[in-house]
Amino acid sequence: MRRLLGDILVPRATTVALWAWVVFNVALVAWVGLQSLKDSGQVWLSPFALPDTIEWGNYSAAWKAAGFSAAALNSTVLTVVGALLIVALSAPAAYVLARSDRRAAGRLTGYFAMGLSIPVQTIVIPIIVIKLSVSTFMIDWVTGWWDNRITLLVFQVVLSLPFAVFVLTGYMRSLPHEIEEAAELDGAGPLRAFVQVVLPVAKPGVMTVLILNVIGLWNETLLALLITPTPEERTLPAALLSLYSSMQYSSDWGALFAGIVILVYPMIVLYLWLGRRIVEGMTAGIGK
Repeated sequence: MRRLLGDILVPRATTVALWAWVVFNVALVAWVGLQSLKDSGQVWLSPFALPDTIEWGNYSAAWKAAGFSAAALNSTVLTVVGALLIVALSAPAAYVLARSDRRAAGRLTGYFAMGLSIPVQTIVIPIIVIKLSVSTFMIDWVTGWWDNRITLLVFQVVLSLPFAVFVLTGYMRSLPHEIEEAAELDGAGPLRAFVQVVLPVAKPGVMTVLILNVIGLWNETLLALLITPTPEERTLPAALLSLYSSMQYSSDWGALFAGIVILVYPMIVLYLWLGRRIVEGMTAGIGK
């Protein structure tokens, strides 16, 4: 009986539950896309039916109502620059931690892992204090101006580094030492060996960290609300919340769903396109 439960029923029940969860999420994504093509009356009266007429105007209404053009530009720049900075900082750090024989390396790796357990919500007040202090200092003493989007970028990079370093450290440990020894025999120094030999071999792990951070930075909402209060500085998630506030009074629910599609669908497409690389990068160093 125990073998029946442990070897047959539990695995099959888990598989069924996981597939049910996948089907539910796929259906939900498709349903949101369907609602974005309806007018408000159809959304309420026929939520599960196909649209009588396709309302492409919902997307232009959402784009104009919440200032999505500026928000999309902000999100794109912050996401691309932030993800590249995270990889540029975490890859060398992970390589040093993975190859170092010192005790401090193991402790530092543990500290980075501990950083994953700190929720952003617990440091909201320090974030606001630092944001105000940096802005005041830069305006009064350094440049005479300051853009809160720079502060947002710095916080996004800093708070994303623990995960990136932790993942890449495990991946770097899975790489054979022979590749570096061969580079040394060819006369390459540590920096050259890292850039020209290790990084190309570690491309799956680096791509995994890059893609996951692109998705995370694109969807970041709390930091954007805390640090970029003005409409011209806000990102797409913040703009979507503003759209919800306005659409609930105008009852333009089709435009609201269109705004959700604009925010969510690009990351879904990206994940479907590169999902296999993410899995490969996450599991390559699992035994190390």
